[in-house]
Amino acid sequence: MKVYSKQSVQKVNASVEECWTFFSSPRNLQKMTPLTMGFEITDFDGKNMYPGQIIQYKVSPLLGIKLTWVTEITIVEENRYFIDVQRFGPYTLWHHKHFFEPVENGVLMTDLVHYALPLGFIGRMLNALVVKNKLKEIFEYRAEKIKEIFNS
Repeated sequence: MKVYSKQSVQKVNASVEECWTFFSSPRNLQKMTPLTMGFEITDFDGKNMYPGQIIQYKVSPLLGIKLTWVTEITIVEENRYFIDVQRFGPYTLWHHKHFFEPVENGVLMTDLVHYALPLGFIGRMLNALVVKNKLKEIFEYRAEKIKEIFNS
């Protein structure tokens, strides 16, 4: 199994508490996801993030095909970081760390995703041709939305 990584770093003009309040609410996921993904939360307990929380979504990453994605919030250290992992969905592995580091005049946000795809050689080809670029597009969209929300 080939494991890939994707990292994104962004400075946000807000306090760590403001960032945490926004990012610890699963309700805000939709605000940071491209409309083309067809993202929809289908089951979630309405609470801010906590370890063990399960969130279910529908996403349409390719050709409008709806997929179920279930994530679990595994670790939460308030105002510092949290980790979500896919429990069911399109990836063989999805482990996403979100870090919040106070810096002068804001917060440095770092996302680090480790992921793997099923289907061996076919999955590696899909990553090279589609998935890697789709993740880049999603993270770029998210960066623009964060700028709109916090840096305008």
